[in-house]
Amino acid sequence: MSQTPENPAAGPASSNPARTLVTVATYNEIDNLPRLVEAIFAELPEADVLVIDDNSPDGTGQWCDRRGGEDPRVHCVHRSGKLGLGTATIAAMRWALERGYDYVLNMDADFSHHPRYLRAILAGMDPPGGPAVDMMIGSRYVPGGGVEGWPLVRQLMSRGVNLYARWLLGLSPKDCSGAYRCYRASLLARMDFDAVRSRGYSFQEEILWHLKRLGARFGETPIVFADRQRGQSKINRQEALAALGIIFVLGLRRLWR
Repeated sequence: MSQTPENPAAGPASSNPARTLVTVATYNEIDNLPRLVEAIFAELPEADVLVIDDNSPDGTGQWCDRRGGEDPRVHCVHRSGKLGLGTATIAAMRWALERGYDYVLNMDADFSHHPRYLRAILAGMDPPGGPAVDMMIGSRYVPGGGVEGWPLVRQLMSRGVNLYARWLLGLSPKDCSGAYRCYRASLLARMDFDAVRSRGYSFQEEILWHLKRLGARFGETPIVFADRQRGQSKINRQEALAALGIIFVLGLRRLWR
């Protein structure tokens, strides 16, 4: 595991078992979510799962309600429509803070973030003999990480966006745009979520910027990101351009300060 510490803000590990919430934002993921929930519990049976569903017309939210009725570890928040990945993630974080979870572990619903990495990401928060961190990133761009199923152009674009964000925002993680992350709830409790401008995919870079300003320590552990096999990607060119613009504005704010 590779770790890239920032400022030492993480506190000592609690003597009580940590409560972990795995959060998943969904829109039309009925082909993936049932299998994903089973795979999550196979790795982390002690965790809870929260689904933030944006009124999926394919029945994703209804399936989640039925599963939650059978298993108290499964929860679902229903939203009125597609309100953006950033707002879904913030909704999940607020839900976790209101209920006293210690860790908030966010992942995609389409198996591009494979559940086999869950334990390594969670263990990296308080590694034996090592410094605790406030956020662990499942990283494509540290030794041992990688990407499967992407054309070369998309790989180059992803690396370019990460270099762009690292330079403009002064971030140390190698993978600033990945969404497979575990957050320490005690640091999230200090966040001003209303100050977050991103509604889409720039959320990943922006929240790193806000947490860095709070003195967060970041860690990274390798994952292999696999392009989705079922369902449709939610990324579009308009959101990608908007993300670049928001990162640029945040970079100007950093340089001005």
